[in-house]
Amino acid sequence: MKTLINLVNRAAHIAHLGAGFILVSMMFITLADVITRAVFNFTDGSIDLTFVGGIELIKFGLLFAILLTMPHSVAKSQVIVDLFTEKMNHRVKIYLEAFYNLGFALLGAGMSVRFFDAIESAALTGETTQDLQIPLEYIYMGVVVATALLAIRALIIAGELIFHCHTPATKNGGNEPAKSSDKKSNVQQRNKEELV
Repeated sequence: MKTLINLVNRAAHIAHLGAGFILVSMMFITLADVITRAVFNFTDGSIDLTFVGGIELIKFGLLFAILLTMPHSVAKSQVIVDLFTEKMNHRVKIYLEAFYNLGFALLGAGMSVRFFDAIESAALTGETTQDLQIPLEYIYMGVVVATALLAIRALIIAGELIFHCHTPATKNGGNEPAKSSDKKSNVQQRNKEELV
């Protein structure tokens, strides 16, 4: 099981790096599109270096940048407001965090199922993108992989929170519970180590 968890975490990290590459690529595509259009306008059309499909590349690049970032960021990039949970028991806070991650697992699973159905539909109709004529089934396949990874990673994180952090930690092995700052879940500790 630990091997599977490590594999999923590594895949999420690789997807996160891929999202970064896509974001940088989007920046260069936008820059090239703006520059070539400016040259075209400045020369009254005598120099035409413009290219077709820049908007499509940005649109699908943004889709994949968001979807590939979500599996890695689901555990560590959420803003936690302690206004309502400040006085709650540590165990209740962990269960709330697990419930929150289960919501992401359901979101990823639902999107995976929906786009998996769309793959067959796009393959039967031969539907393509408007400008670049890329078959939509290939794009949907990538979406299914990213959303399935989100569902699996969020489910693993929720499971770790529920099954490994359900008892309060004790300080120095005594009967006295640790201070709230000492009680960190495995997921929170791993996220802190990854940031360092």
